[in-house]
Amino acid sequence: MVQRLTVLGLESSCDDTAAAVVRQRDGAGAEVLSSVVFGQTDLHSAFGGVVPEIAARAHAEKLDTCVLQALESAGMTLDDVDAVAVTAGPGLIGGVMSGVMCAKGISAATGLPLIGVNHLAGHALTPRMTDGIAFPYLMLLVSGGHCQYLIAHGPEKFTRLGGTIDDAPGEAFDKTARLLGLPQPGGPSVEAEARKGDPKRFRFPRPLLDRPDCDLSFSGLKTALMRMRDQIAAEKGGLTRQDRADLCAGFQQAVVDTLAEKTRRAIDLYLQQSPPDPVIAVAGGVAANSAIRSALETVAAENGARFTAPPLRFCTDNAAMIAYAGIERFRTGARDGLDLAARPRWPLDQTSPAMLGSGKKGAKA
Repeated sequence: MVQRLTVLGLESSCDDTAAAVVRQRDGAGAEVLSSVVFGQTDLHSAFGGVVPEIAARAHAEKLDTCVLQALESAGMTLDDVDAVAVTAGPGLIGGVMSGVMCAKGISAATGLPLIGVNHLAGHALTPRMTDGIAFPYLMLLVSGGHCQYLIAHGPEKFTRLGGTIDDAPGEAFDKTARLLGLPQPGGPSVEAEARKGDPKRFRFPRPLLDRPDCDLSFSGLKTALMRMRDQIAAEKGGLTRQDRADLCAGFQQAVVDTLAEKTRRAIDLYLQQSPPDPVIAVAGGVAANSAIRSALETVAAENGARFTAPPLRFCTDNAAMIAYAGIERFRTGARDGLDLAARPRWPLDQTSPAMLGSGKKGAKA
């Protein structure tokens, strides 16, 4: 058993170029020695969303600088690192390829072991890095591109209880922001507006609550908001600031209520397995939303489960979670060769049927 592991992590699956150094001693918690993130918000702001080609080029330009800064911040060189971990999917394929090729170059030049990491596993294992929780735990992974309930049994063993059948919540927040003329990323913008609004003025649907499972849908919620916006604009000749704030508040409350109820159902399924220390964890970019966190914490308390959520800087995409997931894989004996492939699709639960369809490149989720 390796007593101490220090891993360099790389993340480039969407629009954040990140590198980090994480260390863990056997039997002890993880220590994030450095975490560097170069965002691309300014590059994509004029387009109302992430442009894959622009993102990929920015990753290729910034990855080496990001790695150097992460090593310098940790007071290390590559000689002090035991392995290099990299997001190998899922994500925008150009960005994923940029990170994988950079990691391969480091591995080939130094002889360091290469570890490919599922980006979703990085999020799902983050509560172990930050809070040291034990398996099995219930995870709500909620981000811009993904939303699913998982029981985490081990570093590479996950059971999906349910998830979105269309848009993820983060995607719905981004689309709502565009519909209302708010800046991207949409999550923080809509949340800020919602604080000034009345969540009871507009009653939006709570999708799929008539179904007893843990599946979710957010596409129709976004469409309902668009129709309400158009109705108000037609009646009044435009939207006031208060109209916009109330629309955001109503939309956000619908998301909160939906996630809270579906989480209750997921907890029921999780507790059927009689976990010795029931824990529900939430991670992913949308986990930074304070209203969602508060509602989930209440649901967990009502059901006798402990609630945990990572610090906000580890909710959004970062490389510390990739480095830590690499440590978890490394300890199981996992290694990858220089033939490691970048994957646009890579579901965590490899046994459950695909929720969003499948094609030549595999299941989407």
